[in-house]
Amino acid sequence: MLVNPIKPAALAALALLATAAPAALAKERPLETYYAELGRWDHFNSNGERLRTAAAIIRQDRANYHKFHRRDVGDQGDSFFRSAENRARLEAMLNRGDSDPGVLDRIINGTPIIRVDVYRDYVEVTVD
Repeated sequence: MLVNPIKPAALAALALLATAAPAALAKERPLETYYAELGRWDHFNSNGERLRTAAAIIRQDRANYHKFHRRDVGDQGDSFFRSAENRARLEAMLNRGDSDPGVLDRIINGTPIIRVDVYRDYVEVTVD
């Protein structure tokens, strides 16, 4: 029986793939991604009170989009936050995510366009 020896270069390549694969698989793919323009009315609740957290503002944006049909030019639809139950989970999901505190400050103090990556148990938000 003939055995083909594996060349050292091939062994090195296999070792590199074996160590890189788990790192590549560690980051799951988002369930969906959408963009939203956080306009002036997204910063106030239905009673006209100013919202003070990024999660509350993003949640209001999704309620405005899905429930009240009040949409900004830069708003895109999503299916996850169509339900009020999922919108209620938004703050906990944002806290489990890895959003930069500077991004959250820009949401609270401005009207940016954001990108929201929705995962099973968390969301990540970036500002474009």
